[in-house]
Amino acid sequence: MASKILAFALSVALVFVGTTSLANATMISTQQAVAVESRVELETEVRATLARADVAKMMVEMGVDLADVDSRVASLSDAELAQLHSEMQQAPAGGFLGVLGLILVILIVLELTGAIDIFKKV
Repeated sequence: MASKILAFALSVALVFVGTTSLANATMISTQQAVAVESRVELETEVRATLARADVAKMMVEMGVDLADVDSRVASLSDAELAQLHSEMQQAPAGGFLGVLGLILVILIVLELTGAIDIFKKV
């Protein structure tokens, strides 16, 4: 009788051993956590600025497909995103022509590196 109970307990244990997953947690530094958080903030601000009607109108006039703007912002490196955000903050109100020029330069760099394929229509 005891051997049947032991066999049953072992078979149940074997079933549950195969279905459990191990969690792997690693420590991240404060700098890494702040970098991720600051990138999210920068992306949010840049996307909000690019979503404005006057900026969207200028991008359409320059031949940028508005459906791809989010993916292009997401593909920017941290340095490019910080530079774009800085340029947007320094631009005078209503004077986004310089910012759009910077966006165009960044898009050309991304096109040349093969990260995006924007100018296939041109």
